[in-house]
Amino acid sequence: MEEFLRYVIGSLVEFPDEVVFTKTETPERIIFHVALRKTDLPKIIGKGGNTIQSLRTLLNAAAQKRGIKASLEIIE
Repeated sequence: MEEFLRYVIGSLVEFPDEVVFTKTETPERIIFHVALRKTDLPKIIGKGGNTIQSLRTLLNAAAQKRGIKASLEIIE
């Protein structure tokens, strides 16, 4: 799941080398934290929040296959 997020978010932003991923794991949930430049933030959120919502939906689908929950948080 983390590789998927790195690939997709890295493809969307202008400065992929400056994107920082961290994750917090508990037995039932994984929370991915993504820190990036403020100029790249609109590219991740998308018009009306559609891009970030799609990323979260795909992440949850992948997590459900593994029997866990996952969430994605953007750190400004």
